[in-house]
Amino acid sequence: MWNDLKRIGRVSRAQRGLLWEAIAALAMARVALACVPFSRIAAWLGTAGAESPATVTPEQAQAAEAVGWAVSALARRVPWDGRCFAQALAASAMLRRRGVDGTVSFGVCEGASDGFEAHAWLRVGTRMVTGGAGHERFKVFTTFARVRS
Repeated sequence: MWNDLKRIGRVSRAQRGLLWEAIAALAMARVALACVPFSRIAAWLGTAGAESPATVTPEQAQAAEAVGWAVSALARRVPWDGRCFAQALAASAMLRRRGVDGTVSFGVCEGASDGFEAHAWLRVGTRMVTGGAGHERFKVFTTFARVRS
């Protein structure tokens, strides 16, 4: 805890603001996962089976990287469950505020003894924003993205 407090003094004011936004987004994502039916969350995420564009502007890539940093830095420090789905929801909300579209993917893999594991991750362009580590092990069963006309 002390090391975390010392580190916060080393980040810029913009990064501190991003961290505050990330903690609020993670909290709202966790509440949504506990209280909102998946069908409503899915509708908010976009169209099932859709994908966001594979190319993004440098500004969008920079925003995705910054949001991914903030969400992943805080997800492992919050006192509630901040695993992959909460991270994907929080980062999606933060990027949506910035006008950046991404694709939330859900995948499964067969575990050795537990039956199966599930995972969610967010991609913007070709960049993994959240949940990218080890996502290759999972077979995608659906994606969600907003489709722009």
